[in-house]
Amino acid sequence: MAEEAGRALWERMEAHHKAGYLSLHMPGHKENAALAPYLARLGAELDITELPEFDDLHDPSGVLAQGMDRAAKLWESRKSYFQVNGSTGGLLAAIRAATRRGDQVLVARHCHKAVYHAIELCGLDPVFLLPPVEETFGLAGSLSPEQVAQALEDHPGVKLVVYPSPTYDGVVSDTAGICAAAHAKGVPVLVDEAHGAHLGFHPAFPPGAMAQGADLAVASLHKMLPSLTQTALLHAGGKLVPLPQVARQTGIFQSSSPSYLLMASMDGCVRLLEEKGEALFAAWHRRLTEFDQGIQGLRHLRVLGHGREAGAHYPGIFALDPAKILISTQGTGLTGVALRDLLRREYRIEVEMALDHYVLAMTGLGTDDAMPARLAQALLAIDETCASSEETPSVLTVPGALPPRRCSLEEAAQARAGRAVVLVSQLLAAVCLLWGTELPLRRHGEGVRGVHLGLSPGDSPHRPRGGDYPSPGGDGGGTLPGGGPPDRHPG
Repeated sequence: MAEEAGRALWERMEAHHKAGYLSLHMPGHKENAALAPYLARLGAELDITELPEFDDLHDPSGVLAQGMDRAAKLWESRKSYFQVNGSTGGLLAAIRAATRRGDQVLVARHCHKAVYHAIELCGLDPVFLLPPVEETFGLAGSLSPEQVAQALEDHPGVKLVVYPSPTYDGVVSDTAGICAAAHAKGVPVLVDEAHGAHLGFHPAFPPGAMAQGADLAVASLHKMLPSLTQTALLHAGGKLVPLPQVARQTGIFQSSSPSYLLMASMDGCVRLLEEKGEALFAAWHRRLTEFDQGIQGLRHLRVLGHGREAGAHYPGIFALDPAKILISTQGTGLTGVALRDLLRREYRIEVEMALDHYVLAMTGLGTDDAMPARLAQALLAIDETCASSEETPSVLTVPGALPPRRCSLEEAAQARAGRAVVLVSQLLAAVCLLWGTELPLRRHGEGVRGVHLGLSPGDSPHRPRGGDYPSPGGDGGGTLPGGGPPDRHPG
Protein backbone atom coordinates (compact mmCIF):
# COMPACT_ATOMS: atom_id res chain seq x y z
CA MET A 1 0.00 0.00 0.00
CA ALA A 2 2.87 2.38 0.76
CA GLU A 3 4.22 1.82 -2.76
CA GLU A 4 0.79 2.55 -4.23
CA ALA A 5 0.45 5.74 -2.18
CA GLY A 6 3.72 7.02 -3.54
CA ARG A 7 2.79 6.49 -7.19
CA ALA A 8 2.17 9.45 -9.44
CA LEU A 9 -1.32 9.70 -10.91
CA TRP A 10 -0.10 8.96 -14.44
CA GLU A 11 1.67 5.82 -13.18
CA ARG A 12 -1.54 4.63 -11.56
CA MET A 13 -3.44 5.27 -14.79
CA GLU A 14 -0.87 3.33 -16.79
CA ALA A 15 -0.99 0.38 -14.35
CA HIS A 16 -4.78 0.34 -14.50
CA HIS A 17 -4.73 0.16 -18.28
CA LYS A 18 -2.23 -2.70 -18.28
CA ALA A 19 -4.35 -4.63 -15.76
CA GLY A 20 -6.88 -5.37 -18.51
CA TYR A 21 -10.11 -4.15 -16.93
CA LEU A 22 -13.25 -4.26 -19.08
CA SER A 23 -14.45 -0.68 -19.34
CA LEU A 24 -18.21 -0.31 -18.89
CA HIS A 25 -18.02 3.31 -17.83
CA MET A 26 -17.20 6.66 -19.43
CA PRO A 27 -15.56 7.73 -21.72
CA GLY A 28 -17.02 6.27 -24.86
CA HIS A 29 -13.72 5.27 -26.46
CA LYS A 30 -13.34 2.63 -23.68
CA GLU A 31 -9.56 3.13 -23.54
CA ASN A 32 -9.45 1.58 -27.04
CA ALA A 33 -6.71 3.64 -28.64
CA ALA A 34 -6.69 1.30 -31.65
CA LEU A 35 -10.13 2.54 -32.62
CA ALA A 36 -8.74 5.57 -34.47
CA PRO A 37 -5.29 7.12 -35.11
CA TYR A 38 -6.09 10.31 -33.22
CA LEU A 39 -6.95 8.33 -30.09
CA ALA A 40 -3.61 6.54 -30.23
CA ARG A 41 -1.67 9.75 -30.71
CA LEU A 42 -3.51 11.51 -27.88
CA GLY A 43 -3.05 8.76 -25.30
CA ALA A 44 -6.66 7.67 -24.99
CA GLU A 45 -5.64 4.42 -23.31
CA LEU A 46 -4.98 6.45 -20.15
CA ASP A 47 -8.12 8.57 -20.39
CA ILE A 48 -10.39 7.37 -17.56
CA THR A 49 -13.11 8.63 -15.24
CA GLU A 50 -13.60 8.70 -11.44
CA LEU A 51 -12.85 5.09 -10.61
CA PRO A 52 -12.53 4.07 -6.94
CA GLU A 53 -8.74 4.28 -6.69
CA PHE A 54 -8.43 7.53 -8.69
CA ASP A 55 -10.16 10.00 -6.36
CA ASP A 56 -12.73 12.68 -7.20
CA LEU A 57 -11.68 16.28 -7.94
CA HIS A 58 -14.92 17.59 -6.43
CA ASP A 59 -14.54 15.59 -3.21
CA PRO A 60 -10.85 14.71 -3.02
CA SER A 61 -9.51 12.39 -0.35
CA GLY A 62 -6.89 10.25 -2.13
CA VAL A 63 -4.30 10.78 -4.84
CA LEU A 64 -5.75 14.12 -6.00
CA ALA A 65 -5.90 15.46 -2.46
CA GLN A 66 -2.29 14.41 -1.98
CA GLY A 67 -1.26 16.17 -5.19
CA MET A 68 -2.97 19.39 -4.14
CA ASP A 69 -1.34 19.22 -0.71
CA ARG A 70 2.03 18.92 -2.43
CA ALA A 71 1.21 21.98 -4.51
CA ALA A 72 0.21 23.95 -1.42
CA LYS A 73 3.55 23.19 0.20
CA LEU A 74 5.50 24.19 -2.92
CA TRP A 75 3.65 27.48 -3.43
CA GLU A 76 3.31 28.28 0.31
CA SER A 77 -0.49 28.40 0.39
CA ARG A 78 -2.99 27.22 2.99
CA LYS A 79 -4.72 25.26 0.26
CA SER A 80 -4.21 24.78 -3.47
CA TYR A 81 -6.83 23.52 -5.90
CA PHE A 82 -6.30 21.80 -9.25
CA GLN A 83 -8.05 23.70 -12.05
CA VAL A 84 -8.97 21.93 -15.29
CA ASN A 85 -10.61 25.06 -16.74
CA GLY A 86 -7.40 27.05 -16.66
CA SER A 87 -6.80 30.32 -14.84
CA THR A 88 -10.07 31.56 -16.32
CA GLY A 89 -12.06 29.15 -14.15
CA GLY A 90 -9.84 29.89 -11.17
CA LEU A 91 -10.41 33.65 -11.45
CA LEU A 92 -14.16 33.21 -11.72
CA ALA A 93 -14.18 30.94 -8.67
CA ALA A 94 -11.88 33.17 -6.61
CA ILE A 95 -13.85 36.35 -7.25
CA ARG A 96 -17.14 34.63 -6.52
CA ALA A 97 -15.74 33.15 -3.29
CA ALA A 98 -14.48 36.52 -2.03
CA THR A 99 -17.54 38.67 -2.81
CA ARG A 100 -21.30 38.97 -2.55
CA ARG A 101 -23.59 40.34 -5.23
CA GLY A 102 -23.41 44.12 -5.40
CA ASP A 103 -20.02 44.36 -3.65
CA GLN A 104 -17.57 47.02 -4.70
CA VAL A 105 -14.24 45.68 -5.97
CA LEU A 106 -10.98 47.46 -6.74
CA VAL A 107 -9.81 46.24 -10.14
CA ALA A 108 -6.71 47.05 -12.17
CA ARG A 109 -7.84 48.22 -15.60
CA HIS A 110 -5.49 45.81 -17.41
CA CYS A 111 -6.96 42.67 -15.83
CA HIS A 112 -7.70 39.63 -17.99
CA LYS A 113 -11.16 39.48 -19.55
CA ALA A 114 -12.11 36.67 -17.13
CA VAL A 115 -12.09 39.26 -14.33
CA TYR A 116 -14.56 41.40 -16.25
CA HIS A 117 -16.69 38.32 -16.88
CA ALA A 118 -16.71 37.62 -13.15
CA ILE A 119 -17.79 41.21 -12.43
CA GLU A 120 -20.63 40.76 -14.88
CA LEU A 121 -21.73 37.33 -13.62
CA CYS A 122 -21.50 38.28 -9.95
CA GLY A 123 -23.16 41.68 -10.32
CA LEU A 124 -20.18 43.53 -8.82
CA ASP A 125 -19.47 47.26 -8.76
CA PRO A 126 -15.92 47.84 -10.09
CA VAL A 127 -13.63 50.70 -9.14
CA PHE A 128 -10.90 50.78 -11.79
CA LEU A 129 -7.25 51.64 -11.25
CA LEU A 130 -5.11 52.68 -14.20
CA PRO A 131 -1.51 51.46 -14.01
CA PRO A 132 1.19 53.84 -15.25
CA VAL A 133 2.57 53.45 -18.75
CA GLU A 134 6.25 52.75 -19.39
CA GLU A 135 6.63 55.05 -22.37
CA THR A 136 9.90 53.74 -23.85
CA PHE A 137 8.43 50.33 -24.62
CA GLY A 138 4.76 51.34 -24.54
CA LEU A 139 3.72 48.94 -21.78
CA ALA A 140 1.30 48.94 -18.89
CA GLY A 141 3.43 49.35 -15.78
CA SER A 142 3.09 48.13 -12.20
CA LEU A 143 0.24 48.89 -9.86
CA SER A 144 1.66 50.60 -6.78
CA PRO A 145 0.80 50.17 -3.08
CA GLU A 146 0.23 53.94 -2.90
CA GLN A 147 -2.41 53.74 -5.65
CA VAL A 148 -4.19 50.93 -3.85
CA ALA A 149 -4.00 52.64 -0.45
CA GLN A 150 -5.45 55.88 -1.84
CA ALA A 151 -8.21 54.06 -3.71
CA LEU A 152 -9.20 52.17 -0.56
CA GLU A 153 -9.28 55.46 1.33
CA ASP A 154 -11.49 56.99 -1.35
CA HIS A 155 -13.74 53.92 -1.58
CA PRO A 156 -14.15 52.44 1.92
CA GLY A 157 -16.78 49.97 0.72
CA VAL A 158 -14.33 47.94 -1.41
CA LYS A 159 -14.41 44.22 -0.54
CA LEU A 160 -11.67 42.84 -2.82
CA VAL A 161 -8.54 43.99 -4.69
CA VAL A 162 -7.78 42.29 -8.02
CA TYR A 163 -4.79 42.84 -10.33
CA PRO A 164 -2.40 40.88 -12.60
CA SER A 165 1.21 40.23 -11.62
CA PRO A 166 3.12 39.40 -13.70
CA THR A 167 1.29 40.81 -16.69
CA TYR A 168 1.27 39.16 -20.08
CA ASP A 169 4.39 41.24 -20.86
CA GLY A 170 6.18 40.16 -17.67
CA VAL A 171 5.64 43.32 -15.59
CA VAL A 172 5.53 42.58 -11.85
CA SER A 173 3.84 44.66 -9.15
CA ASP A 174 4.81 45.10 -5.49
CA THR A 175 2.45 42.48 -4.11
CA ALA A 176 3.88 42.63 -0.59
CA GLY A 177 3.23 46.37 -0.44
CA ILE A 178 -0.22 46.09 -2.00
CA CYS A 179 -1.21 43.33 0.44
CA ALA A 180 -0.02 45.42 3.38
CA ALA A 181 -2.14 48.36 2.19
CA ALA A 182 -5.23 46.21 1.61
CA HIS A 183 -4.93 44.16 4.79
CA ALA A 184 -4.69 47.35 6.85
CA LYS A 185 -8.30 47.93 5.75
CA GLY A 186 -9.31 44.29 6.18
CA VAL A 187 -9.62 43.80 2.41
CA PRO A 188 -8.42 40.55 0.75
CA VAL A 189 -6.18 40.55 -2.33
CA LEU A 190 -6.53 38.34 -5.39
CA VAL A 191 -3.50 38.21 -7.70
CA ASP A 192 -3.97 37.03 -11.27
CA GLU A 193 -0.69 35.13 -11.42
CA ALA A 194 -1.63 33.22 -14.57
CA HIS A 195 1.77 33.99 -16.07
CA GLY A 196 3.67 33.52 -12.83
CA ALA A 197 3.44 29.90 -11.67
CA HIS A 198 7.25 29.78 -11.90
CA LEU A 199 7.91 32.76 -9.65
CA GLY A 200 9.75 32.19 -6.40
CA PHE A 201 11.53 28.99 -7.42
CA HIS A 202 14.89 30.69 -8.12
CA PRO A 203 16.50 33.92 -6.85
CA ALA A 204 16.64 35.28 -10.42
CA PHE A 205 12.84 35.33 -10.55
CA PRO A 206 10.64 37.61 -8.42
CA PRO A 207 8.84 36.01 -5.44
CA GLY A 208 5.39 34.53 -5.91
CA ALA A 209 2.11 36.01 -4.69
CA MET A 210 1.51 33.57 -1.85
CA ALA A 211 4.92 34.24 -0.32
CA GLN A 212 4.11 37.97 -0.31
CA GLY A 213 0.84 37.71 1.56
CA ALA A 214 -1.82 37.38 -1.14
CA ASP A 215 -5.12 35.90 0.02
CA LEU A 216 -5.87 34.31 -3.34
CA ALA A 217 -3.77 33.71 -6.43
CA VAL A 218 -4.44 31.93 -9.69
CA ALA A 219 -1.51 30.47 -11.64
CA SER A 220 -1.52 28.65 -14.97
CA LEU A 221 0.81 25.68 -14.82
CA HIS A 222 0.78 25.28 -18.58
CA LYS A 223 2.02 28.77 -19.50
CA MET A 224 5.54 28.54 -18.08
CA LEU A 225 5.83 25.06 -16.54
CA PRO A 226 5.63 21.52 -18.00
CA SER A 227 1.92 20.78 -17.77
CA LEU A 228 -0.79 20.32 -20.39
CA THR A 229 -2.66 23.31 -21.76
CA GLN A 230 -5.72 24.26 -19.66
CA THR A 231 -4.15 23.37 -16.31
CA ALA A 232 -3.86 25.83 -13.45
CA LEU A 233 -3.81 26.18 -9.66
CA LEU A 234 -5.99 28.29 -7.40
CA HIS A 235 -4.09 29.13 -4.21
CA ALA A 236 -5.73 30.31 -0.99
CA GLY A 237 -3.82 31.92 1.87
CA GLY A 238 -4.68 34.04 4.88
CA LYS A 239 -8.03 33.90 6.65
CA LEU A 240 -10.01 36.68 4.99
CA VAL A 241 -11.67 34.32 2.47
CA PRO A 242 -13.19 31.10 3.93
CA LEU A 243 -11.69 27.94 2.45
CA PRO A 244 -15.03 26.09 2.23
CA GLN A 245 -16.37 28.87 0.03
CA VAL A 246 -13.31 28.69 -2.24
CA ALA A 247 -13.69 24.92 -2.57
CA ARG A 248 -17.40 25.25 -3.38
CA GLN A 249 -16.81 27.79 -6.12
CA THR A 250 -14.08 25.73 -7.77
CA GLY A 251 -16.70 23.02 -8.15
CA ILE A 252 -19.13 25.43 -9.77
CA PHE A 253 -16.71 26.78 -12.35
CA GLN A 254 -15.21 23.44 -13.36
CA SER A 255 -16.53 20.46 -15.27
CA SER A 256 -18.11 17.67 -13.25
CA SER A 257 -16.19 15.31 -15.57
CA PRO A 258 -12.61 16.60 -15.24
CA SER A 259 -9.97 15.17 -17.55
CA TYR A 260 -7.63 12.76 -15.81
CA LEU A 261 -5.04 13.47 -18.48
CA LEU A 262 -5.03 17.11 -17.38
CA MET A 263 -4.96 16.23 -13.69
CA ALA A 264 -2.17 13.70 -14.22
CA SER A 265 -0.08 16.39 -15.91
CA MET A 266 -0.63 18.71 -12.93
CA ASP A 267 0.31 16.01 -10.46
CA GLY A 268 3.34 15.15 -12.58
CA CYS A 269 4.39 18.80 -12.79
CA VAL A 270 4.21 19.22 -9.01
CA ARG A 271 6.26 16.07 -8.46
CA LEU A 272 8.83 17.17 -11.04
CA LEU A 273 9.32 20.48 -9.22
CA GLU A 274 9.64 18.64 -5.91
CA GLU A 275 12.26 16.25 -7.22
CA LYS A 276 14.22 18.25 -9.79
CA GLY A 277 13.02 21.83 -9.50
CA GLU A 278 16.25 23.32 -8.19
CA ALA A 279 18.37 21.90 -11.01
CA LEU A 280 15.78 22.68 -13.72
CA PHE A 281 15.40 26.30 -12.64
CA ALA A 282 19.16 26.75 -12.42
CA ALA A 283 19.44 25.52 -16.01
CA TRP A 284 16.64 27.86 -17.11
CA HIS A 285 18.40 30.82 -15.50
CA ARG A 286 21.67 29.83 -17.17
CA ARG A 287 20.02 29.80 -20.60
CA LEU A 288 18.55 33.26 -20.02
CA THR A 289 21.98 34.53 -18.96
CA GLU A 290 23.52 33.06 -22.11
CA PHE A 291 20.86 34.81 -24.18
CA ASP A 292 21.69 38.13 -22.48
CA GLN A 293 25.33 37.65 -23.36
CA GLY A 294 24.46 36.68 -26.92
CA ILE A 295 22.56 39.88 -27.74
CA GLN A 296 25.09 42.39 -26.45
CA GLY A 297 25.78 43.41 -30.06
CA LEU A 298 22.27 44.65 -30.83
CA ARG A 299 22.33 48.24 -32.11
CA HIS A 300 18.72 48.90 -33.09
CA LEU A 301 16.44 46.31 -31.52
CA ARG A 302 15.94 46.69 -27.75
CA VAL A 303 15.04 43.85 -25.40
CA LEU A 304 13.27 44.77 -22.16
CA GLY A 305 15.44 43.82 -19.18
CA HIS A 306 17.80 41.69 -21.28
CA GLY A 307 21.16 42.09 -22.97
CA ARG A 308 22.54 45.57 -22.40
CA GLU A 309 19.38 46.42 -20.50
CA ALA A 310 19.67 43.63 -17.95
CA GLY A 311 19.16 45.24 -14.54
CA ALA A 312 17.89 48.51 -16.03
CA HIS A 313 15.30 50.58 -14.20
CA TYR A 314 12.15 51.56 -16.07
CA PRO A 315 9.86 54.29 -14.70
CA GLY A 316 6.53 52.86 -13.65
CA ILE A 317 7.79 49.26 -13.46
CA PHE A 318 8.47 47.69 -10.06
CA ALA A 319 10.11 44.51 -11.37
CA LEU A 320 10.30 42.26 -14.43
CA ASP A 321 10.00 38.55 -15.03
CA PRO A 322 13.17 37.55 -16.92
CA ALA A 323 11.39 34.57 -18.49
CA LYS A 324 9.64 36.98 -20.87
CA ILE A 325 11.65 38.34 -23.80
CA LEU A 326 10.03 41.52 -25.13
CA ILE A 327 11.73 42.92 -28.23
CA SER A 328 10.98 46.53 -29.18
CA THR A 329 11.11 47.55 -32.85
CA GLN A 330 10.65 51.27 -32.26
CA GLY A 331 13.07 53.36 -34.29
CA THR A 332 14.19 50.41 -36.44
CA GLY A 333 12.02 50.79 -39.54
CA LEU A 334 10.37 47.45 -38.64
CA THR A 335 7.05 46.74 -37.03
CA GLY A 336 6.64 44.02 -34.48
CA VAL A 337 4.51 42.10 -36.95
CA ALA A 338 7.28 42.30 -39.58
CA LEU A 339 9.81 41.05 -37.03
CA ARG A 340 7.49 38.20 -36.08
CA ASP A 341 7.16 37.25 -39.74
CA LEU A 342 10.94 37.35 -40.30
CA LEU A 343 11.61 35.13 -37.29
CA ARG A 344 9.02 32.65 -38.45
CA ARG A 345 9.85 32.61 -42.16
CA GLU A 346 13.64 32.85 -42.10
CA TYR A 347 14.56 31.26 -38.78
CA ARG A 348 11.63 28.95 -37.93
CA ILE A 349 11.13 30.66 -34.58
CA GLU A 350 7.56 30.97 -33.31
CA VAL A 351 6.92 33.80 -30.86
CA GLU A 352 3.98 34.29 -28.54
CA MET A 353 2.63 37.57 -29.82
CA ALA A 354 3.38 40.59 -32.02
CA LEU A 355 2.08 44.15 -31.87
CA ASP A 356 2.94 47.12 -34.03
CA HIS A 357 5.86 48.08 -31.82
CA TYR A 358 7.13 44.91 -30.20
CA VAL A 359 7.32 41.12 -30.21
CA LEU A 360 6.87 38.95 -27.14
CA ALA A 361 8.77 35.68 -26.84
CA MET A 362 8.08 33.38 -23.90
CA THR A 363 10.60 30.99 -22.43
CA GLY A 364 9.61 28.21 -20.04
CA LEU A 365 11.00 25.40 -17.94
CA GLY A 366 11.05 23.33 -21.12
CA THR A 367 13.27 25.79 -23.00
CA ASP A 368 16.34 23.86 -24.12
CA ASP A 369 20.03 24.65 -24.56
CA ALA A 370 19.59 25.59 -28.22
CA MET A 371 17.40 28.62 -27.47
CA PRO A 372 19.97 31.23 -26.38
CA ALA A 373 22.20 30.99 -29.44
CA ARG A 374 19.39 30.37 -31.91
CA LEU A 375 17.28 33.37 -30.90
CA ALA A 376 20.28 35.64 -30.30
CA GLN A 377 21.80 34.89 -33.72
CA ALA A 378 18.49 35.50 -35.45
CA LEU A 379 18.02 38.86 -33.71
CA LEU A 380 21.59 39.93 -34.45
CA ALA A 381 21.18 39.07 -38.13
CA ILE A 382 17.91 40.99 -38.37
CA ASP A 383 19.40 43.88 -36.40
CA GLU A 384 22.11 44.24 -39.06
CA THR A 385 19.42 44.92 -41.66
CA CYS A 386 17.73 47.61 -39.57
CA ALA A 387 18.35 51.28 -40.11
CA SER A 388 17.74 53.96 -37.55
CA SER A 389 14.40 55.55 -38.27
CA GLU A 390 12.60 58.53 -36.83
CA GLU A 391 9.35 56.87 -37.82
CA THR A 392 8.05 54.66 -35.06
CA PRO A 393 4.83 52.70 -34.80
CA SER A 394 2.22 54.66 -32.90
CA VAL A 395 1.98 53.86 -29.22
CA LEU A 396 -1.24 55.20 -27.77
CA THR A 397 -1.26 56.97 -24.47
CA VAL A 398 -3.60 56.37 -21.58
CA PRO A 399 -6.36 58.92 -21.02
CA GLY A 400 -6.18 60.92 -17.83
CA ALA A 401 -9.65 59.86 -16.78
CA LEU A 402 -11.83 56.86 -17.54
CA PRO A 403 -15.17 57.39 -19.30
CA PRO A 404 -18.34 57.64 -17.24
CA ARG A 405 -20.25 54.44 -16.61
CA ARG A 406 -23.80 54.51 -17.92
CA CYS A 407 -24.87 51.16 -16.49
CA SER A 408 -23.43 48.03 -14.89
CA LEU A 409 -21.43 45.45 -16.80
CA GLU A 410 -24.24 42.97 -16.22
CA GLU A 411 -26.86 45.34 -17.65
CA ALA A 412 -24.67 46.15 -20.63
CA ALA A 413 -24.01 42.51 -21.43
CA GLN A 414 -27.75 41.76 -21.39
CA ALA A 415 -28.78 44.83 -23.36
CA ARG A 416 -30.63 44.53 -26.63
CA ALA A 417 -29.12 45.88 -29.86
CA GLY A 418 -29.56 49.61 -30.20
CA ARG A 419 -29.17 50.52 -26.55
CA ALA A 420 -26.59 53.17 -25.71
CA VAL A 421 -24.11 50.82 -24.10
CA VAL A 422 -20.89 49.23 -25.22
CA LEU A 423 -21.00 45.49 -25.70
CA VAL A 424 -17.26 44.97 -25.77
CA SER A 425 -17.49 41.20 -25.86
CA GLN A 426 -19.57 41.38 -29.04
CA LEU A 427 -18.84 44.64 -30.84
CA LEU A 428 -15.58 46.19 -31.97
CA ALA A 429 -13.45 44.73 -29.24
CA ALA A 430 -10.31 45.94 -30.96
CA VAL A 431 -11.55 49.52 -30.84
CA CYS A 432 -11.97 49.33 -27.12
CA LEU A 433 -8.49 48.17 -26.21
CA LEU A 434 -5.29 50.08 -26.07
CA TRP A 435 -3.27 47.28 -27.65
CA GLY A 436 0.22 48.43 -26.91
CA THR A 437 -0.41 48.67 -23.20
CA GLU A 438 -3.16 46.08 -22.72
CA LEU A 439 -5.33 48.82 -21.18
CA PRO A 440 -9.01 48.75 -22.07
CA LEU A 441 -10.18 52.23 -23.04
CA ARG A 442 -13.82 51.21 -23.04
CA ARG A 443 -15.65 48.47 -21.18
CA HIS A 444 -19.21 47.28 -20.89
CA GLY A 445 -21.58 50.10 -19.94
CA GLU A 446 -19.23 52.99 -20.72
CA GLY A 447 -20.13 55.71 -23.19
CA VAL A 448 -18.45 56.05 -26.59
CA ARG A 449 -20.20 58.98 -28.29
CA GLY A 450 -17.67 61.36 -29.79
CA VAL A 451 -14.67 59.17 -28.97
CA HIS A 452 -11.92 58.90 -31.58
CA LEU A 453 -9.13 56.47 -30.72
CA GLY A 454 -6.89 57.35 -33.63
CA LEU A 455 -6.45 53.77 -34.74
CA SER A 456 -5.51 52.95 -38.28
CA PRO A 457 -6.41 49.82 -40.27
CA GLY A 458 -4.08 47.08 -39.13
CA ASP A 459 -3.60 48.45 -35.61
CA SER A 460 -4.48 45.16 -33.98
CA PRO A 461 -2.60 42.49 -32.08
CA HIS A 462 -1.19 39.61 -34.05
CA ARG A 463 -1.01 36.42 -32.06
CA PRO A 464 -0.43 32.93 -33.33
CA ARG A 465 -3.22 31.82 -31.06
CA GLY A 466 -6.24 33.39 -29.42
CA GLY A 467 -6.98 33.46 -25.75
CA ASP A 468 -5.92 36.39 -23.62
CA TYR A 469 -7.11 39.17 -25.88
CA PRO A 470 -10.54 39.71 -27.43
CA SER A 471 -10.57 39.15 -31.16
CA PRO A 472 -10.72 42.23 -33.37
CA GLY A 473 -14.39 42.28 -34.26
CA GLY A 474 -16.73 44.39 -36.34
CA ASP A 475 -17.34 44.67 -40.04
CA GLY A 476 -15.71 48.02 -40.61
CA GLY A 477 -18.93 49.97 -41.00
CA GLY A 478 -22.19 51.02 -39.46
CA THR A 479 -22.63 52.90 -36.24
CA LEU A 480 -21.80 52.22 -32.66
CA PRO A 481 -24.58 51.62 -30.15
CA GLY A 482 -26.14 54.94 -29.35
CA GLY A 483 -26.18 56.10 -32.94
CA GLY A 484 -22.80 57.79 -33.07
CA PRO A 485 -20.49 57.63 -36.08
CA PRO A 486 -18.23 54.60 -36.39
CA ASP A 487 -14.75 54.99 -34.94
CA ARG A 488 -11.82 53.88 -37.03
CA HIS A 489 -10.94 50.32 -36.14
CA PRO A 490 -9.23 47.24 -37.51
CA GLY A 491 -11.52 45.92 -40.18
